[in-house]
Amino acid sequence: MSEAAPAPNAASAPNAAPAPKDLLRMEGVTKIFVTDEMETHALSNIQLSIKTGEWVAIVGPSGSGKSTLLGILGLLDSPSKGTYLLNEEAVSGLSPSQLAYVRNRHIGFIFQSFNLIGDLTVYENVELPLIYRGMPPAERKQRVEAALERVGVSHRARHMPGQLSGGQQQRVAVARAVAGEPLLLLADEPTGNLDSRNGQMVMDLLRQLHESGSTICMVTHDIAQARQASRTISLFDGRIVEDQPRA
Repeated sequence: MSEAAPAPNAASAPNAAPAPKDLLRMEGVTKIFVTDEMETHALSNIQLSIKTGEWVAIVGPSGSGKSTLLGILGLLDSPSKGTYLLNEEAVSGLSPSQLAYVRNRHIGFIFQSFNLIGDLTVYENVELPLIYRGMPPAERKQRVEAALERVGVSHRARHMPGQLSGGQQQRVAVARAVAGEPLLLLADEPTGNLDSRNGQMVMDLLRQLHESGSTICMVTHDIAQARQASRTISLFDGRIVEDQPRA
């Protein structure tokens, strides 16, 4: 009697889902701010990878380097040393115009202060980055309407930002960030200017985006909110001192 063939392992099983790849990776990233009097090491030898579909919270005391790290992740700043790869492409040496191109197409930003343009309607605020991208009008319309529906403010499309509550403005900011279907969503204290009720509504929205496949990196001072992420990275004096998945 011939021996039974060995069972295929998970890696070779035809229906096995591929392992998530690294969406971004930092190797030895250091950021030094130099003035006439001193050097400030804002980040020191950061080794970091974030996989597609992760929701990562970055926490730490004031001055620990959280905002500096987020700025480099979002291509708003560049490291003094080290390598940063986004979607397997090195971005550290790109020109300003190339960086702007990558930001517009691959990164969505959600800021604490909303950063909506006051003399544009809600619809126009969400549409503007897509105009910069050169997207055709019909596609822009479809993307904007879908994004506003997704965050529950489609009925406010023709309102001005000043006519909205803080929670509604932040929902518009989220719609603007996701309308372009970015590879990476960066949220800088997204509930910092909101009361607890509206803050939790925004956190629920981020959770829904994560469950639908979005990759999110969020800076927060709120430990309870950080625990809602799938992974928490703690910074202290510009260094990663802890990197923990959600229990």
